[in-house]
Amino acid sequence: MKAIVTGGASGLGAATVARLRAAGMDVEVLDLVHGFDVSEPSHWDDVGPVDVACLNAGVLGGPPDPAEITLEGYRRALRVNVDGVVLGVRRLARVMPAGGRIVATASLAGLTAMPDDPVYAATKHAVVGFVRSVAPSLAARGIAVNAVCPGIADTPMVAGAIRKALDAAGFPLVPAAAVADAVWLALESGESGHAWVVQPGRPPVDFRFPNVPGVRTPDGASLAPPPLAS
Repeated sequence: MKAIVTGGASGLGAATVARLRAAGMDVEVLDLVHGFDVSEPSHWDDVGPVDVACLNAGVLGGPPDPAEITLEGYRRALRVNVDGVVLGVRRLARVMPAGGRIVATASLAGLTAMPDDPVYAATKHAVVGFVRSVAPSLAARGIAVNAVCPGIADTPMVAGAIRKALDAAGFPLVPAAAVADAVWLALESGESGHAWVVQPGRPPVDFRFPNVPGVRTPDGASLAPPPLAS
C-alpha cells in the first residue's frame, strides 16, 4: 500500500512515517525540507493515487495577546494548518481510490480553548470542523477521513521557555509514538468524521461531540435542515 505523510521529516510526522513503514507501507514524505509546500496548490497537483494520507504539517500561531498577533504569523498558520489540509483533501478526493483513508493531525486545541495560542486553536478548530463536514461527501467516494487531536506532544514545537515550564511543573507530554499509534487506530477504525483524542496515561479516545440545540416548530416538533448543496 502507498501512503503519504505531510510534515513527515520530524516530530509527529516522522513518528507516523515510522509507524506506517513498520506496517509494511510504502511511505512518501512530503515536507518543506524536501521542497513540498502544503499551502501551494501546484505542489498538490503532482500527488497521484495513494491508499493512505496523513495530513500532519503544522506550525504554531503566535502570542496569547491578540493585540500582538502579527499578520505574517497569522497567515502562515492559516496556510500551513488549514490550507495544507483543505488542499490535500481536495486533491485526494480527486485521485484517491475507493477504500482510501485520510487522517488529519488536529490538536486538543481544536476541541477546547487554548489561551496561550489562540491563532493555533482557531486553525485546529477549522481542521476538526472540516474533517467532520467533508466525511459524508468523501464517504460517497468510498474514502474515510478522521482527525487525531493530541494534547501537548513531545515534539520540536515544544521548546525553550514552554518546555522548561512544563518540565518544572512535572507535566507529562504525549510521546510522538503514541500519536502515531492513534493515527494507525484512526486509519483502522472503520469510522469516518471522527476525532481521536490522545493524552498521556490513557488510550486514544473517540471524542463524542454533543448535539447542538435544534430547530423547534411552534407545535414542539424538531426539524433538521434539508440538504442545501446545489
